[in-house]
Amino acid sequence: MNYIEFVKNIKSENLTHVYFFTGVEEYLMNEVIEIIKDKYIDKAFEPLNYIVLDSKEMNFDNILNACETLPLMASKKLVVIKDISEIMENSGSDFDKTMSSYIDGLGDYLCLIIMDRSNNLRKTTSLYKTINKLGGVVEFTRLKGKDLNIWIENKLKKHNKKISNANLSYFIQQSAYGDYNSQKTLYDLENELLKVINYSSSNEIEKGDIDLVLTRTLDTNIFNLLGSINKKDTEAALKIFNEMYISNEPVQKILFMVIRQYRLMLGYKLYREKGYLDSEAQEKLQLKPYEFMKISKESNNFTEEQLKKALEYILEMDIKQKTSSHDEKLAMEMLIINLSYSI
Repeated sequence: MNYIEFVKNIKSENLTHVYFFTGVEEYLMNEVIEIIKDKYIDKAFEPLNYIVLDSKEMNFDNILNACETLPLMASKKLVVIKDISEIMENSGSDFDKTMSSYIDGLGDYLCLIIMDRSNNLRKTTSLYKTINKLGGVVEFTRLKGKDLNIWIENKLKKHNKKISNANLSYFIQQSAYGDYNSQKTLYDLENELLKVINYSSSNEIEKGDIDLVLTRTLDTNIFNLLGSINKKDTEAALKIFNEMYISNEPVQKILFMVIRQYRLMLGYKLYREKGYLDSEAQEKLQLKPYEFMKISKESNNFTEEQLKKALEYILEMDIKQKTSSHDEKLAMEMLIINLSYSI
């Protein structure tokens, strides 16, 4: 089952005695644990009825002791094992079968949640197979579509804020949470959302609030930087670079990304010139579909000669930077100016 289905089960008091949490969104895992706590665990008895086992040195006896005592003044006891993969790596070969046999006979008074935050537990283990047979595997994948929109709108409501559908879509796009190869989680998205909420002076989040506050990903900024250079909009290109610099992105990292994007665009053009199909060029460049789509699209804004000339300029700047004491920020700004006027 997924996150949405699991929340429905909690609200309808349709909980089984064991669950296995897997997936990339630890934020949602912790969120549903709080929902279970609010529903079943009295705060006055929380230390006795809610136990978290959060150590890779944990063994079966520790788990047994946590699970065997009955809940006090409550219908449920909640036990959470944080990192089952690490525990199994540090336990003997019998741990898997022992745990599997034990959870198969747990009482209804218990709700045991086993988290695999690193997503390393194999589906071939006895433990996974047993929990899956019991219908307790819950997958916490990235939110998308309507579910993501509702999650953001609910966060805004808690701060008495609202947002139009167009600006909501724009926020998600600019946050890069939904990008194919994005490593961002809901923790990152919440941080970005809180920045916009704290900045906005009205009850409604506007596009201007998002533009002024939101931290764009390095990839997005680099594409915007190159786009401004290609349009010979030096002022915009320098502004984008300085925004990255103020955000503590190292100049050498920015330069590396600029070099990488120019090389990829040039590589794409050369492969297409040789008659390769897009699918073949993508495989040669070893790019994921989303990034390849952006590279192929942006490469249309440059000629082959422009890309080669840009790489020559960057190489000269890189050599000077490594063999002299020039200020790296100033050197990068001069490179942007030269690229804007010369290619």
